[in-house]
Amino acid sequence: MRPEPEAAITGRPGLLVFDHAAEAAAHVGQIIADTLNRTPHTVLGLATGMTMLPVYEWLLTAKRDGRLSFSQATSFNLDEYIGLGAAHRASFATAMRRMLFDGSDFAPGRTHLPAGTTIDLDKEAARYEAAIRAAGGIDLQLLGIGRNGHIGFNEPGSAFDSTTRVVTLTEATRLANRGDFPGSQDVPRQAITMGIGTILRSWRIVLLATGSAKAAAVAHAWSGVPGPSCPASALQGHAAALFVCDRDAAAGISDWQHGGGSR
Repeated sequence: MRPEPEAAITGRPGLLVFDHAAEAAAHVGQIIADTLNRTPHTVLGLATGMTMLPVYEWLLTAKRDGRLSFSQATSFNLDEYIGLGAAHRASFATAMRRMLFDGSDFAPGRTHLPAGTTIDLDKEAARYEAAIRAAGGIDLQLLGIGRNGHIGFNEPGSAFDSTTRVVTLTEATRLANRGDFPGSQDVPRQAITMGIGTILRSWRIVLLATGSAKAAAVAHAWSGVPGPSCPASALQGHAAALFVCDRDAAAGISDWQHGGGSR
């Protein structure tokens, strides 16, 4: 059994800043690959979104080159829209198949997402939370960050001890995700997401942020007063969290070290 990390009372997550977004994504890919090569049965927490695409592309290249295998790993994704089946073109299940799963060698049944079309959604949320615990918890959790500081679909106001549950998405989040729903279909108004408390139980957390649109959220999350107005600020209470950013996303932070070094 691995030891549980000591909770940080004060302080900040680690921070690495790279000149370019591609360099930041490659570094995150290397962290995941190193983890899997050292511990092949790692439980990964995965995220969707365009920020993650170059990370998954890097990992698939490493897999094709024989430098990486997912064959003994398990994954749990952060979230899924309510009302979208796994085959829906805008579901996160479809996105993950396209971005990572179809090109990887994950064993059948070892990649998990919440089921957004289950009749009893609260029961599904409880089932997913229990499945994560039964797997031994998340060893390495990958996160993005929303412009309003959300992680997973934990919108501002989410409790730091929240578990997997049904959430209502803000209009800002729905607008940001509009590009995934071409045509007349509206972005769903609800989702099932891992809670902040679920995320904080992860052994290690790596948050990737790129682009100037994320700068304010990153600055608040990394060094602002922790609180529900910025869900990602909860990571300040985790002993093994790391922010990996490009210069644009880190523009609101005055003291940082260039890639390869960390605070």
